[in-house]
Amino acid sequence: MTEPAFRLHEHVSLVDTDDGAVLLDENSGRYWQLNSTAYLVVCIMVDGGGVADAARALVSEFGVSDARADEDVDALVRQLRSSKMVSPP
Repeated sequence: MTEPAFRLHEHVSLVDTDDGAVLLDENSGRYWQLNSTAYLVVCIMVDGGGVADAARALVSEFGVSDARADEDVDALVRQLRSSKMVSPP
């Protein structure tokens, strides 16, 4: 397992939905809708996995290339950090 890329802020909840999940910032009321792909990545990170673990899961689950999985995971991590939903581990 690799170094985790982030952790959820204490005031952010992860809630399952029919087609993915929602990250809810309980302080501001802001939320992020996650599709099933993003939800898989976030679950891996919340469980202590890292970027490489999440990328491998995308390759396995969705059959995308290694390069595409790496790019997608990196982009999601950057977006979640800039949204202030997550913080470094």
